[in-house]
Amino acid sequence: MRSSLTVVGTLWAFLSLVTAVASSTSYFLPYWLFGSQLGKPVSFSTFRRCNYPVRGEGHSLIMVEECGRYASFSAIPSLAWQMCTVVTGAGCALLLLVALAAVLGCCMEELISRMMGRCMGAAQFVGGLLISSGCALYPLGWNSPEIMQTCGNVSNQFQLGTCRLGWAYYCAGGGAAAAMLICTWLSCFAGRNPKPVMLVENIMRNTNSYAMELDHCYKP
Repeated sequence: MRSSLTVVGTLWAFLSLVTAVASSTSYFLPYWLFGSQLGKPVSFSTFRRCNYPVRGEGHSLIMVEECGRYASFSAIPSLAWQMCTVVTGAGCALLLLVALAAVLGCCMEELISRMMGRCMGAAQFVGGLLISSGCALYPLGWNSPEIMQTCGNVSNQFQLGTCRLGWAYYCAGGGAAAAMLICTWLSCFAGRNPKPVMLVENIMRNTNSYAMELDHCYKP
């Protein structure tokens, strides 16, 4: 089975898959921000949360220890986090599409040319840029009441208070940086240039086909 990728292209396909999976997994896991509320650990992503307070008997607050997403898009605590959800999700989807095409290029001949590889690298740069933008937007939502309750009521934009950033936030940012810098550069050398013999054969095949069609038209 002949690949349409060079040796560098195979490395590019592997790193593309790793960065896409790392960023996408981090996007879905609610471990971007860690804090505590009512003596219980609490964690957030952009659209998911682990452990939340509810009204119990006697109108007292109790913590429900489970993870889940917000009931609706509008229930996400802040506009910044809503924007972060959309932007980061779009970036992850783009990286996954490129990674899938790159992996297919390892198994299929003539799927990815040198120019196609560079175009896919540009798409990876855009995807990484979107995820990086989402990571930059995330601290803008730390001043929402829900986050302040978890961070000792002293958090603000770009001020964590008693909270701390989680490993998923760093993983998403690291995957985006790797996609923008390393994968984009490797993509320039990923695809194979078409062989001159193959180009001549394709031209001759198209010419003969066109000549046969003309001959068929002129016959009585």
